[in-house]
Amino acid sequence: MSLSSSFPPPHIIGGRCSPPVYSPGFTLPSLFLNPAGTSSHLRLKHASSIVPSMTRRPDFHTNGSAAADDDDEDDDIQYEELDADPFLPERWDVLGLGQAMVDFSGMVDDEFLEKLGLEKGTRKLVNHEERGRVLRAMDGCSYKAAAGGSLSNSLVALARLGSTSIGGSPLSVAMTGSVGSDPLGGFYRAKLRRANLHFLSPPIKDGTTGTVIVLTSSDAHRTMLAYQGTSSTVNYDSCLASAVCNTKILVVEGYLFELPDTIKTITKACEEAHRCGALVAVTASDVSCIERHYDDFWEIVGNYADIVFANSDEARAFCHFSSKESPISATRYLSHFVPFASVTDGPRGSYIGVKGEAVYIPPSPCVPVDTCGAGDAYASGILFGILRGVSDLKGIGTLAARVASTVVGQQGTRLRVQDAVELAESFTFHLDSSTIRSDIGSDHISSF
Repeated sequence: MSLSSSFPPPHIIGGRCSPPVYSPGFTLPSLFLNPAGTSSHLRLKHASSIVPSMTRRPDFHTNGSAAADDDDEDDDIQYEELDADPFLPERWDVLGLGQAMVDFSGMVDDEFLEKLGLEKGTRKLVNHEERGRVLRAMDGCSYKAAAGGSLSNSLVALARLGSTSIGGSPLSVAMTGSVGSDPLGGFYRAKLRRANLHFLSPPIKDGTTGTVIVLTSSDAHRTMLAYQGTSSTVNYDSCLASAVCNTKILVVEGYLFELPDTIKTITKACEEAHRCGALVAVTASDVSCIERHYDDFWEIVGNYADIVFANSDEARAFCHFSSKESPISATRYLSHFVPFASVTDGPRGSYIGVKGEAVYIPPSPCVPVDTCGAGDAYASGILFGILRGVSDLKGIGTLAARVASTVVGQQGTRLRVQDAVELAESFTFHLDSSTIRSDIGSDHISSF
């Protein structure tokens, strides 16, 4: 039995429940507690260095300088052709299923957005021609290239937080998705491997790796333009099936719901994850995505999700709440369907919901530089706390808020290695060795 069988989702009942009031000292249920072939020599100097076939794709030409992302020591990095990794663990702590995209990110002013007719703070899919038009406009600008995507941001941060034995053994983190056999695909896979995040899916022959252009304005709002390419095809193949059977937590990226027929892959992966005793987490990703694929989201969330990550607007979209409804109301409501609901509310803080109750997490102070990746970083802190066996919801949320504020206070979406180590070292873990099953009403979830 799942939670959804005893309490139908909002689009079925057309109303809201009256959740119990939060009682201080609430702790995390025991189910979450853990007892103790690409182009070689890829040189990152200009976009033309990493985007294939300039003569065939003149729209992608730019003279702007592309710096490596934050974990690189310099701008002049060579990526050798990748061989199969011979040292893969038998079991993953976290496996992500998401879109594999290369990010081009840069700072722009409002005039730049107005000239291109772009609405600030939005995310939209673009075609080949639209992508070229924006990149031509960026010609001469300074920007960064990174192995991006919302999910990979979270997984890289998690891998870095768990790179040491602080609080337990180093965490093993992997991702599956689709990249092409083009230089961008090689760039993506090599960059993730450098970050200790294993990309398990083989490249698609003759495929074109997807890209996201991230334009950040001076007020820290970001406008995103996504070109999907090969990333729009995610199949349930033998590689994914094998990985799902050997993970503790499967994280499904909400942007996948935008892709044709991907719901079949998501459903199979979630079914197999639960059959093998893994938890399933779903990221909401985007309000418009939820609105366009509402029934598909609830099919997965209502039947399989153990954890949901959303911001306040996405949480309200899930619940069919108006913008006047408070984030805490949406958090409480969601937690009637999902054992663990994580809802962020920007500089106002965040909430964690369990069993109709919500815990408020104050924001961690910072001077915002770039809000891009804040929610991704927050999710990594939540996953890190769960995997380290922290039982206190306030403690998990506080760590997640600190991780998010660290990323917001820098340029770029990735948690830096040194920051991750310092965050992990400074956090006081309260480990619980309990292996008692959860009492929150879901019989398909068990302890790690």
